[in-house]
Amino acid sequence: MKGSTHRRCYCRDPKTGKPLGKNCPKLSSRKHGSYSIRQELPPRDDGTRRSFSRAGYETLKDAQADLDHIRALLGLAESDDPEALASIATLLETVATEKAPLPDIEATRRRLSHGIDLTSRLTVGDWLDMWLAAKKGRQSAISRDESNIRVHLKPRIGHLRLDRLRVSHLSEMFEAIAEANVEIAEGNAARRKAFEDLSRIPWKGREHRARRKAMKAAIDEMDPYRRIVGPATRQRVRSTLRAALNAAIAQQLVTFNPAAHVELEAGKRPKALVWTAERVLQWRRTGERPSPVMVWTPEHTGLFLDHAAEDRLYALFHLVAFRGLRRGEACGQKWTDTHLDAGLITVAKQLVVDGWEVYEDDPKTDAGARTIALDSDTVEVLRRHRAQQDADREKWDTAWVETGRVFTRENGELLHPANVTRRFIELYEEIGLPPVRLHDLRHGAATLAHAAGADLKAIQEMLGHSSIAVTADTYTSLLPEADLAIAEATARLVPRARAQHTPHTPHAAVPNRAALPGETPGAATPSAHAPRTQTAPDEGSEAV
Repeated sequence: MKGSTHRRCYCRDPKTGKPLGKNCPKLSSRKHGSYSIRQELPPRDDGTRRSFSRAGYETLKDAQADLDHIRALLGLAESDDPEALASIATLLETVATEKAPLPDIEATRRRLSHGIDLTSRLTVGDWLDMWLAAKKGRQSAISRDESNIRVHLKPRIGHLRLDRLRVSHLSEMFEAIAEANVEIAEGNAARRKAFEDLSRIPWKGREHRARRKAMKAAIDEMDPYRRIVGPATRQRVRSTLRAALNAAIAQQLVTFNPAAHVELEAGKRPKALVWTAERVLQWRRTGERPSPVMVWTPEHTGLFLDHAAEDRLYALFHLVAFRGLRRGEACGQKWTDTHLDAGLITVAKQLVVDGWEVYEDDPKTDAGARTIALDSDTVEVLRRHRAQQDADREKWDTAWVETGRVFTRENGELLHPANVTRRFIELYEEIGLPPVRLHDLRHGAATLAHAAGADLKAIQEMLGHSSIAVTADTYTSLLPEADLAIAEATARLVPRARAQHTPHTPHAAVPNRAALPGETPGAATPSAHAPRTQTAPDEGSEAV
């Protein structure tokens, strides 16, 4: 295909007014006029001719460089690939019409090899959609990435061109998220204050009813409660973007990953704290939890289990409280993986919630697939539960849904994990215990095992952690009794000439139980070793 460079000017004949073009006598001077290029392009589908033309070059060298650039682009298409050649021709025609810069040769080669439309400007949002659609792996991880893309990434940076994404764009995005957090906190505080004011307005009286109506109308106009986007969430958003951009680098769409270089506040795991008597009293006064992760004392756990002993889900709560299964693992446990005669259960599957849909999946980590030893008390609890399930199966007869699960609904259907959590909250609120998450029973199991003498490696294997660092950092908050026993044992290691005070007996009275209705908060309660209906097993002697 023909191509050429030429110099011309825009002088006109003074008599006719027509452009002189190449006939201008002043073109003999190098300072007069400018250079232009013209490159013939492959014809359109209907056979009509087309070409690339551009003028305004100051030197012949500049004009020739662009002409060579255009020919290099046309040379990217194989001789036996007319579709690729037509695509490049369309790209050059578009560039000429829009007077845009010539596209980069290597970038065009990459887009051509991956079948990406050359005339489109691939945005961050376009690529995130393509990457997510092709992503394989655990459904829970894919759902988390989808949420990060939908809620944070596409609304804020989705419009930017993928090849022009910079670290500064991401820094601005995370700064905007932090600023939005302030607005969310202020909105939540205003809504909370409005509900407090509403609760103080008496119900009786025409004037009071009018005030209540006006207050409710004002609350309806407020933004709903929203969650703060904390450091850990921001880290996960960056992780999603970093993975997507790494995939773009692998496909040679970009050469730099700005998500790997943006600085963020570290998302630290919250430390688990025990509900001591002082913390319970402060919570009752202010309603504030000392930490997002709170753990019951043995007394609290015992009170809860005693209260829930007749509940249909008691065996599930018992198993989580003493052996530390995750909620999804307990809901997904099968009888074929439960060996009561041997005192063992194998955690092989879990139920995962995606939106409201529930599906079966493998454990959270490779270490999550594990075998756990059961104490005799837990074995007996599971035997009674199986007997009740057999009775339910006979009662429902042909309407019974056989899932093979240890814990099910009344008719044998799968438990929805969210409903298990709801029932857990209802039970502990009925007796006024301080709030914990169902997952915090798992934390409590680690704390109990540690207090009973289990080392971190045994606890790691019981909980199914992939790293012992996770166990050490998050799940082993020492109970006050264990701390005190360690302090006394340490003091006795140093010989002293003078007689010391009689050591305090750590188990004389432990004011850790939550005050129940009618009781005085902080009142002394029996120790962790006092007998109750279900005694805590000595887990330190078990092989995990």
